[in-house]
Amino acid sequence: MTGITTSVHHPVTRARRDGGDREITAAGATGASRALAWLLIVSGALGILASFVITIDKFQLVQDPGFTPSCNISPVLSCTNVMRSHQASVFGFPNPLLGLITYPVVVAVGAALLSGARCRRWFWLGLNLGTLFGAAFCMWLMTQALYEIGALCLWCCLAWAATIAMFWYVTAHNLRHGIVPAPRGLVAGVREFHWVVPVTWYLSIVMLIATRFWTYWQTLL
Repeated sequence: MTGITTSVHHPVTRARRDGGDREITAAGATGASRALAWLLIVSGALGILASFVITIDKFQLVQDPGFTPSCNISPVLSCTNVMRSHQASVFGFPNPLLGLITYPVVVAVGAALLSGARCRRWFWLGLNLGTLFGAAFCMWLMTQALYEIGALCLWCCLAWAATIAMFWYVTAHNLRHGIVPAPRGLVAGVREFHWVVPVTWYLSIVMLIATRFWTYWQTLL
């Protein structure tokens, strides 16, 4: 990845060590905190796990229509219904194959950052756009699962959660470092209350799931 450099010989023009962030060098390359690096590694690994399990189950379901995935727990939590929908192959192939391609890239970036690599602005912007596409795609799949398919896949939910986390914290990093220009007040708010957006996002999803299947949840009480 040509946008990443591990050189430590560039003179430092300005330093940002808030929250453990690394310096920005004269060459314009920006590092990341260990926290962000680990978040990319862990969220990417969870995405790989979810994509791998869904892919295996999808292939087994194609070979044996009577196959029952382990995540078939109830009429609402039913991976089979999700996998058999046309939304599960939006681009003409199973959606999780995209995850098997993209999530390893995120893990690799996280590992590089953890080792001290610095990335140029275009690289950070590209990573931000990539995770934005992933988050938007996950949210579209969520709406389809809730209001069209009428069932949820728990492994898909894991992939959604992982993608939301990587998108938001890459965005927060870019805002803090000026890679994405923003007013000082917004940057200060993101620095101080970085947890608000993902927590609100997750709670909103839980609320949508709860209200959409409220009749079913009541039968379990």
